[in-house]
Amino acid sequence: MSQTNILLEAGTNELEIVEFYIDEASPSSFTSKSPEASGKYRGYYGVNVAKVLEIIRLPKITGMPEVSHPSVMGAFNLRNHIIPLVDLSIWLDKQREPSDSPKVIVTEFNNVTTSFLVSGVTRIHRMSWEAVEPPNRYVSKMSGDSITGVVKLEDRIVFLLDLEKIVADLNPNLGLRLDMSIEWHSATRYRALVADDSVLVREMLKDLLQKAGFDVTAVQNGREAWELLLQIKEKAETENVPLPTTSRSWWPISKCRPWTATT
Repeated sequence: MSQTNILLEAGTNELEIVEFYIDEASPSSFTSKSPEASGKYRGYYGVNVAKVLEIIRLPKITGMPEVSHPSVMGAFNLRNHIIPLVDLSIWLDKQREPSDSPKVIVTEFNNVTTSFLVSGVTRIHRMSWEAVEPPNRYVSKMSGDSITGVVKLEDRIVFLLDLEKIVADLNPNLGLRLDMSIEWHSATRYRALVADDSVLVREMLKDLLQKAGFDVTAVQNGREAWELLLQIKEKAETENVPLPTTSRSWWPISKCRPWTATT
C-alpha cells in the first residue's frame, strides 16, 4: 500500500490520516482463567498522510550497534536508502501480539526518514479539522504528550500520534536549532503566527522565533490561524490601520504591527 496522491483543496480545512492499529494482549487475559475471556485488544492510531511515504511489508532488518532506545529494531535498505525501524508498540510501552503480516509505515518529515512497525493498517480517512479534538490533560500525560489529537469514529477512537516528538525523543540531535551564522539580534522586532498540529514542532518553532527576536503566537491548525488573521484584519479596518498586501511579507511592528504566517 503506497501513499495516495490526493490533493486537498485549499480552504476546505480538511486533512487525511492513515489509520493503523496495534494488537496487544487483552487486559482481561492477564487476570482471567477463562479461555473465553482471553483475546486481543486493538488500539487504533493515526498520522497525517502528508508525512507518510509508503506502507510496506516487514523487510529484512539489520541490527544497529548502540541503539539509543529499545524500540529501535535496526535498519533496512529501501531502494538504496538506509531507514531505521522503530517498533511503535515498544515506544508506546505496549506488548504487541505477534501477527502474520505486520506493516511498516515509512515516514518523512523535517528531512528525516523513519519507519514504524505496527500490527496492521486499515484505511485513509479524509475529515475536517473540526473532527479532531485536542487530547485532554489526562490523555496527554498518560501518553507522554505524544498524542496531537483524538478522532471519534462510529465504533472506535483513533489517537493521532506526534511522530515528530517520537523521532526527536529517539534522537535529540534531530531537533530544530537556530542558524548561528545569522545575526538574530536586531533592534527591530517582528510578529509571527505559527500553525502546526505537532505540539513539539509548535513549541520548538515558538522557542526558536522568540530567541530570534519575534513575538510569536502558535495555533494548532490552519483554520485557527485563518480565523485569527481575519480578526486582525477586522480590527485593522475598524481602527483604520494599514496591513501589508501579502501575508508572507515581513514588517516591523513599529510601522503597522502586521503578522506573518509560517508552517
